[in-house]
Amino acid sequence: MDWFPLWNSLRIAAISTIVIFFTGIYAAWSIAKLPRVLKGILDVILTLPLVLPPTVVGFFLLKLLGPYSMIGSFILETANTRLVMEWYSAIFASVVVAFPLMYRTARGAFESFDPDLHSAGQTLGMPNWKIFWKIVLPTTRQGILAGTVLAFARALGEYGATSMISGYTPGRTATISTTVYQLWRTGNDAEAYMWVLTNVAISFVVLLTINSLEARQSPKRAIQEMER
Repeated sequence: MDWFPLWNSLRIAAISTIVIFFTGIYAAWSIAKLPRVLKGILDVILTLPLVLPPTVVGFFLLKLLGPYSMIGSFILETANTRLVMEWYSAIFASVVVAFPLMYRTARGAFESFDPDLHSAGQTLGMPNWKIFWKIVLPTTRQGILAGTVLAFARALGEYGATSMISGYTPGRTATISTTVYQLWRTGNDAEAYMWVLTNVAISFVVLLTINSLEARQSPKRAIQEMER
């Protein structure tokens, strides 16, 4: 049996989640402090991929990164590298589709953060970057973890945009989702069920692991972090 779709899906989801983790946190923390009107506008823009059909997202990505686009043609001519119809093309799709889950969850966590803790850190002479890493993130880690898990699960199961920008080539671009569709299309339900159960099992293990590691962070513990 060819296990390439599993390996490919896991590496795409892992790389996408790393990108989404840092960009989502940065965007959420920056936008949470903006004026209400500007925050609302940026919210709509960054959350739009969540409500758009995945095939529409894939269409936009093809127009943006395809070989006849400005970006795609430049990369192809200068680096002799295609941005579409390769295994890594699915990373672009997964990042765009799953980013809103991380952003919205992290932003909600940051908005519920007690500003008095931030003021306490400033009173102790801590710079803003240290307050963020030592106080804000530990205090809001439940929301951050939840957003990370949701983003990973969404990237792992992404199909619509991935199928358009990466396609399906066995041993090259195939993922679990695209493989399930191809197996169903050819009437091979037995293998399709196997890949469906594999995806469900991975998602279950990820959620179970995060739930077992997740612990509530109290304001008292956060203050202890400031004093270290």
